[in-house]
Amino acid sequence: MGNHYFLVDCGEGTQYQIQRFGVKRSRIDHILISHLHGDHSLGLMGMIYSYHLSGRKKPLSIYGQRGLDEIITTHLRWSGSRLNYKINFHHLNPEVPETIISSKTLEVISFPLIHRIPTCGFLFREKTKPRRINEKQIPPDFSNQDYQALKKGKDILDEEGNVKYRNEDLTLEPKKSRSYAFCSDTGYDPMLAERLKAVDLVYHEATFLKDMEKWARKTYHATTHDAANTALDAEVGRLLIGHFSARYKEVDIFVDECREIFPETYPALEGEIFEIEE
Repeated sequence: MGNHYFLVDCGEGTQYQIQRFGVKRSRIDHILISHLHGDHSLGLMGMIYSYHLSGRKKPLSIYGQRGLDEIITTHLRWSGSRLNYKINFHHLNPEVPETIISSKTLEVISFPLIHRIPTCGFLFREKTKPRRINEKQIPPDFSNQDYQALKKGKDILDEEGNVKYRNEDLTLEPKKSRSYAFCSDTGYDPMLAERLKAVDLVYHEATFLKDMEKWARKTYHATTHDAANTALDAEVGRLLIGHFSARYKEVDIFVDECREIFPETYPALEGEIFEIEE
């Protein structure tokens, strides 16, 4: 989002995929780990060591469940490693939503998911953007100081303090604030739709097809219809599905089942890029 780069989960093989798809690893300053199952976290230590070997100096922020910090420090201690850079570790709260990152332009909120061990999803949301200057409406006597006031949302005043130009008359509506949510391993949760309300793009696991609902409940995973119903109830823009069980050889059937309920469903395939328009 803008100049902010986030890595969400770091399974084994992450570094290979980063290199394969031309992602600039050095730009990643935030790594968010949803939970401590191996397919979501076993690549993290390799990433940490690679940053060290490549001479990274700037801090790296890692967000994860309690215990992940102990795993990291144990690796470093018993390997006799001292990193070139600082790790800022942030414990996630798997019980309630909380804002874990906030800047001038965006915020990241973690929220609880239903799984066998503590697990969090992540909501990335741009903050309200400033109104845009309408150059066609700018009068010829406009100064740099007037421009700055306009950018800050202020009206333009004359020397006596009276309104000379109204901000709304010289500006356009702000561009859309975009949002994306990541829901990793999770059982069906009807409350989740409220947290995902009107999000532009949502990734939601769909481990099983609809006929495996009982097994999905037992293993704390979701079916295609679970993911699609959540997207429908939340009125999201688009739904991405993934985390397909290895028992299935085709992906299309997952998409087809989701589209029975939510037509704007797409498979999260390796290398695919999904952009959100402003």
